[in-house]
Amino acid sequence: MSKNLSELSGRKGLETNLFEELGIASSKKGTPSKVEMEQLADKFLVGKANIYGTASFYDFLKEENKGKKVYICNGSSCLTAGTQGALRKKLEKHYKKDEIGEMCCLGRCHENNAFNTGTKNYSGKDISKISEIKKGKAKLGDAYNVNHIGTPVLTSTFPGIDEYYTILNLVLKKTPDALLSELKESGLRGRGGAGFPTGMKLESCKNTEGEIKFIVCNADEGDPGAYSDRYLLEQQPHSVLLGMMIAGYITGAKTGVLYIRAEYPEAIEITQKAINDLLSKKLLGKNILGTAFEYNFKIIRAQGAYICGEETALLNSIEGQRAEVRTRPPYPTQQGLFNKPTVVNNVETLACIPWIIKHGGKKFASIGKGRSTGTKLVSLDGFFNSPGIYEVDMGTPLADVFKKLGGGLKKKVKAMHIGGPLGGLVPTSKIKDLTVDFESFAQNGFLLGHASVVCLPEKFPIIKYIEHLFQFTAHESCGKCFPCRLGSTRGYEMVNKAISGKYKMDRKLLNDLVETMEIGSLCALGGGLPLPIKNALHYFDKELKTYFTK
Repeated sequence: MSKNLSELSGRKGLETNLFEELGIASSKKGTPSKVEMEQLADKFLVGKANIYGTASFYDFLKEENKGKKVYICNGSSCLTAGTQGALRKKLEKHYKKDEIGEMCCLGRCHENNAFNTGTKNYSGKDISKISEIKKGKAKLGDAYNVNHIGTPVLTSTFPGIDEYYTILNLVLKKTPDALLSELKESGLRGRGGAGFPTGMKLESCKNTEGEIKFIVCNADEGDPGAYSDRYLLEQQPHSVLLGMMIAGYITGAKTGVLYIRAEYPEAIEITQKAINDLLSKKLLGKNILGTAFEYNFKIIRAQGAYICGEETALLNSIEGQRAEVRTRPPYPTQQGLFNKPTVVNNVETLACIPWIIKHGGKKFASIGKGRSTGTKLVSLDGFFNSPGIYEVDMGTPLADVFKKLGGGLKKKVKAMHIGGPLGGLVPTSKIKDLTVDFESFAQNGFLLGHASVVCLPEKFPIIKYIEHLFQFTAHESCGKCFPCRLGSTRGYEMVNKAISGKYKMDRKLLNDLVETMEIGSLCALGGGLPLPIKNALHYFDKELKTYFTK
């Protein structure tokens, strides 16, 4: 049935988009009305139940979002920093309790105290100016450190549109096959977590027949602790846009879709301005730079669902469906958005492409270590003396990142959750063994992922963090497969009862539960959660054993 819905949604293309229309309908009251949903059902020739199913799925469309005026960040970094309880009390002096909602995560992990109101994000000491913020008089912004060790592929100064887009001139003088060869030689792998070879994905789409193809930028990978996507979209948007254009030229796609998190309102605004600047320079549309190349962009504002970081759930979302994970095959490169060949890559991956084309695949491959070529952005949270976004050559010792760039820690921590909620929970004793590359993390039983770092201070209970991870997964699960939907909920219930002191967990039962999730889940949400749970049980057994029967 979902394939039929894909076709129906695709009838109007992207200019009149069902998901976008639902967002517009919800903008005034926080949720679309029954009448508005029925009108959209008629307009797009889909069932009323399908429209309601979609609206009830997303945090910022569902009925519970009605009347919300301010949102508190409930991400992992703000949790371990311990700032949000006091923040809520301060906000309750200015808003009614039912006007306060939650968002995860706002990407303000470098200073915490994060909240959103009036479609803007705030953090740090901004709460002290809440009266001015409510009146729309406060002009506040965050600042974080940006630096690098090695080659600045993604952190170099933007030279301006005219100079930067000379790379596009170079591209249009080469064949798609020649450019594809450069990307393959570069060894570029997906920076979103899986590390899949980018050249192979583009080649698959290129070789699939179809008059209509899409390049989709996955800017909804909202791993708590990671704000590298936000950095790129707000400070280096043209590296992402040009990367998408080059990918389109290689594959034969004429449209680039940026699916950007609603939790990043500034990123949406800045990226749209960058697109408008390209339009004014006549670098979009038909006959770009006097050639037959045609390309256009469309920004889709997400509506609050972590699962949309999974590429097939994201495609369903753009089509106005519930963001449920698709079974594969077929893969998106054969049957993706509106059932057309589609390449989905994350922000950082796409941003690397222009540099590779300008300097050559061989040059990019010479940077890094082994199969982990190029550079990686690392997000350091507020526990570091110099929190920020840092770019390092793959293979750089993790300890160097923390000491030379992060300036060391403000206080003692016992563990770091690296790579998002599905990444490994790394005890500080293991930091010396890790280098920033896919293989080092995998060999040590962890996951590089987005390379985000969330610190757990010494007094923060590991059991509370495990509870948080289960609860997060239970809330964000798309619900399509039983292991994730039921396993995360049962895991949360077990841990929550154990924390109450009236129940002790059976270790074998918990192990069986996480193993079932790992093996049986349809995607990496349910399948990835067991990794940090296993790490916690292994490295912090002494702290956790009191919660088990034996």
